[in-house]
Amino acid sequence: DDCLIMAGAHVAHDCRIGNHVILVNNAALAGHCVIEDEVILGGLSGVHQFVRVGRGAMIGALTMVTADVIPYGLVQGPRGTLDGLNLVGLKRRGLDRGGIAALRDLFGALSDGNFRESARQAAEVADATPQVREVLDFILGPSDRSFLTPR
Repeated sequence: DDCLIMAGAHVAHDCRIGNHVILVNNAALAGHCVIEDEVILGGLSGVHQFVRVGRGAMIGALTMVTADVIPYGLVQGPRGTLDGLNLVGLKRRGLDRGGIAALRDLFGALSDGNFRESARQAAEVADATPQVREVLDFILGPSDRSFLTPR
């Protein structure tokens, strides 16, 4: 519901697109992609087959995504690197400073070594915010692809 798919955008077979998604001009999704709610794909970006893009992620223009993108992630550059969090999107959705700080802390923890192992350790924290829990569930859930990890 309420998606904006602009001129020249391509959605291949068996893709699942969530609500409030924007595909800017000439963005392309290969087969079997899963694009969760509130994702923005910049112009001329491409998403490889079987990739999952988590809720609220932002994919910059001219970016090729070849691995799963965590919720609220910011991906940019020709080879698609996870450069941080989509802070503008989080603020626009009304997430308070505490929630953003918790996501930043998680992002810092994920930057240290093994991505899945860092997520498992972070999942042991009992008082995770709903957004942090969503990111951890995404990472620890089933996936056919690897993850874009922080540089």
